[in-house]
Amino acid sequence: MDTSSLPKLTITSSAFDEGAMIPQKHSLNGENISPEIAWSNAPEGTKSFVIIMEDPDIPIPKFLISSWTHWIVYNIPPETTSITEGLPAGGTLENGIKQGKTSFMKTGYNGPKPPFGTHRYFFNIYAMDKTMDLIPEKTSKKKIKNAMDGHILAQGKLMGRYKK
Repeated sequence: MDTSSLPKLTITSSAFDEGAMIPQKHSLNGENISPEIAWSNAPEGTKSFVIIMEDPDIPIPKFLISSWTHWIVYNIPPETTSITEGLPAGGTLENGIKQGKTSFMKTGYNGPKPPFGTHRYFFNIYAMDKTMDLIPEKTSKKKIKNAMDGHILAQGKLMGRYKK
């Protein structure tokens, strides 16, 4: 799924700037609450948004797993331009927003907690031309990416770092 030529969404967070450290309260060492994430520049025809937060710096051979998934949020309504801090855990939220299963085998946000060193955490946001009819507790990164294939209108990313 090559999305490099797609239009770009602008992504920001009130919790941290691009490339900066993610505050401890958003980590598994702290309160484990999701940060506020905002976006703009969605193209015409957007029907929903997807957020996938992942850590590509995991100490697992890349042929086994390319990144550790910390958060999957999908079916975010098209008029939405941000997710507030502290999104509740659970599969289905208000307005039809759903959260998929992370690498922790849970739905909802699971903050940073690298085993050692400083890791990068990418908040990838996608504007979609559809909503996804997927069951939250069964929606892994692989399933959501398969459902997204061919339906992404624009994308953006915000990278934060966290050190053990």
